[in-house]
Amino acid sequence: MAKKNFITIKDLQVYQLARKLSTIAWDIYSKMNFEDKKHIGDQFIRSTDSIGANIAEGYARFHFLDKVRFYYNARASQSESTDHWLELLLERNKINQLTFDDYKTISKDLQVKLNNFIKRTKDENENKTLA
Repeated sequence: MAKKNFITIKDLQVYQLARKLSTIAWDIYSKMNFEDKKHIGDQFIRSTDSIGANIAEGYARFHFLDKVRFYYNARASQSESTDHWLELLLERNKINQLTFDDYKTISKDLQVKLNNFIKRTKDENENKTLA
């Protein structure tokens, strides 16, 4: 039997990108006053941090359906943080355009890689079934 190489969670590009978003989100959040944190910041930081948390939890699951379910949750959190909360932060002048653009660029890259990661997880299971 061929030995499989194990890739740690920290070596996954999707996880690394999720952590980059968390770093940017924390920088944004830490500069907010109490009222802004309460109204928009808490939701933004939770949805952003949830991306990496769901990738990590899915990666630790055994069955591919469990894995994919958590990756879908990560994708939904990515959309929530980027397409809703980040847009509101810019619209309400809580962040500048440069910060918005940096977050958006990383998020777009993450979105593509996460979709590919989900597809590969499904394909690997299909290949096991056919073997």
